[in-house]
Amino acid sequence: MSVFGILLATGCVPPTKFKTLEQQHGDCQQERQKLKTENDKVIAENRELRSSLINTQKDLTETASDKKACNEELAALQQQNHQLNQDYDDLKKAQQALLKGSEEEIRKLMTELQASRENLDQQEQELSNLSGALDDKKKSIDQMEAELNQRNARLAELETILKEQEATVKLLKKSVSDALTGFENQGLTISQKNGKVYVSLEEKLLFPSGSTIVDPRGVTALKKLAGVLEQNTDISILIEGHTDDVPVISGSSFKDNWDLSVLRATSIVRILLQGSSIDPKRLTVSGRGEFFPVDPAKTAEARQKNRRTEIILSPDLEKLYKLIE
Repeated sequence: MSVFGILLATGCVPPTKFKTLEQQHGDCQQERQKLKTENDKVIAENRELRSSLINTQKDLTETASDKKACNEELAALQQQNHQLNQDYDDLKKAQQALLKGSEEEIRKLMTELQASRENLDQQEQELSNLSGALDDKKKSIDQMEAELNQRNARLAELETILKEQEATVKLLKKSVSDALTGFENQGLTISQKNGKVYVSLEEKLLFPSGSTIVDPRGVTALKKLAGVLEQNTDISILIEGHTDDVPVISGSSFKDNWDLSVLRATSIVRILLQGSSIDPKRLTVSGRGEFFPVDPAKTAEARQKNRRTEIILSPDLEKLYKLIE
């Protein structure tokens, strides 16, 4: 039983007042209930706030830890940034030095390139000049080859003519030898040299000593030789008179050995032409005197050899001369 019920039961409180008190008691109960509700609400809120405070403190602790880590990371990043800035400055300096060095290297390379270009231009010019000279040389070589071919053709023709001349000379020598058989042991010799036939007649076969009149044996030999010369119309005939070195006798009909050698050669020419068809234009007379001895010794045997007449037979060289020209 409540206080109000006790008071009412004992009769110590009047009813009006009791109602008032009861009304107040009800209000108090309501107030109390309200306050209790609010208190419970406050307690719940306080509990929530405490929990929130704990969580907040936990968050603050974690935040403080994160802040420390962030500060440490920031310090590390600042240190790294400082190092990066320093590295950047170093790299920038190195780049500037490299660029400076590169500029110098580029200038050097450009100078070398220019020199190489000038050298190349010079070489190209020299090559062009050399090519022109080579073309000229080739033209000259072609011309020389053409001239050489012409010369070779002329040489071949010349060799052919020379062989024909040699064959002619051999045949002429044989013909002369055959015609003069029997005289070769009587002071007559026949030889072939320098493309000519040499008929050498000693004085004893042709002339008495100191005379220009031909001995009958000599006339016979010369007539036989004339017969061969008539048949070989392209042969040139040179008659050379030779004497020894003994001077002619004073008061003789000859002025000197020159005179004697020429007159003897003339006497032989007349015999060759007498009664023959030999063209006089083919004959030449020459006196050599004592100046072309076959034996220079001062003996009787040597002087006898030197007193001679040589009839030199030469093939017609007109073709050869024309070819040479």
